[in-house]
Parts: sequence; structure tokens; C-alpha cells
Amino acid sequence: MRRLKIMEHISLDGVIQTSGEDGSFPYGDWTAPYRTPAGRDEVAAAQGGSFDLLLGRRTYDLWSGYWPLAPSSPLADGFNTATKYVATHRPESLEWGPFEGLGPDLVEGTRRIKSQDGPDLVLWGSSSLSSTLLAHGLADELVLLVYPVLLGAGKRLFAEGTPPRSFELLATKAMPSGTLLSSYRAAGPLKTG
Repeated sequence: MRRLKIMEHISLDGVIQTSGEDGSFPYGDWTAPYRTPAGRDEVAAAQGGSFDLLLGRRTYDLWSGYWPLAPSSPLADGFNTATKYVATHRPESLEWGPFEGLGPDLVEGTRRIKSQDGPDLVLWGSSSLSSTLLAHGLADELVLLVYPVLLGAGKRLFAEGTPPRSFELLATKAMPSGTLLSSYRAAGPLKTG
């Protein structure tokens, strides 16, 4: 059975939105000042040596315009060779491959893919997919790259109404830029006192 890892760039106040999504976000790519070669290498290591991608259609469309043209690197090569499982109603319009549509039901499509043999799955960039997969217990790990900024507005990782959950800290690492890379394992329903 394959594991599913959700990875996100996130501000201290939970915002994951960047300018690339619709052009109306006022802060542009707020992660850029914190990017370093060491950080890139840590992200590549956190994804794992071999993985497939689970993407929402917007993220797929944004990435398909960038990663196939990016210079060769462990990160770019990993994204380009990974099978992209895409949540879309228009699988016939996908071009950046290898790819496969998830089918009409995100939850059942993800269960099907997780039950198959293959490398782990990595989900980037979709708050709606993340919330749904967490609500159905399909995410095994959450990896957050937390940037030392407050944005105050923008799309947040977890949508209102995301079911309460508990997580167990697996590892955390501070980058020289001030970014924290933290990994959490899903630990079931919310525990209260």
C-alpha cells in the first residue's frame, strides 16, 4: 500500500496562496526571499527519492507550464518523471505526463491509487484536496514548510469545516533562512483534555 504525504509552503498564519494562482494576490511569491539551495535539497529529501504526484487541476496547470522547462535538478527531475494523478473533469486535456485522471470521485480515486503498488504519493498545492483527504483518513503524513511571515489574507491550507484531527511530530528542522520544515504523522481523531 502506498503512503500519501501532503506538502505545503505555509505562512505562520496558515496562508498557502501565492501570486501564481490567479494573479490577484497582493503579496506575490512571498516564499522567494527564503529560498536557498539547502532548502531546496531538504524539500527534495522530504519528498523521497521516488514518488508520484497527486495534484488538483489548478496546481497541475501551473506546474505543467514551469517544470517541464526547468533546468535539470533532483527536484525538477523528480516532478517531471513522477506519474501525476490529477483531480480533473477534463483528463483528455492533460499533456504533462506521465499522468492519469483520478476519476469522478476524488476519495475513491485516491483509495484506488493508494492500494496499488508503486512509490509514495506527494500532494502539493491544493487546500481543497488536502482537507478532503484528511477528512477521509487518506493522508499519512503532513510536511509543512513554515515561513516566518504573517500575510493576514489569502487561501489557507485548511478550509473552514475541516474535521478536527491529531498529529504526531516526526521531525523538524530549522533552515538558515528562518523557515521550519516539520513533518507530522496523522494520529487519528482530535484528543482533548
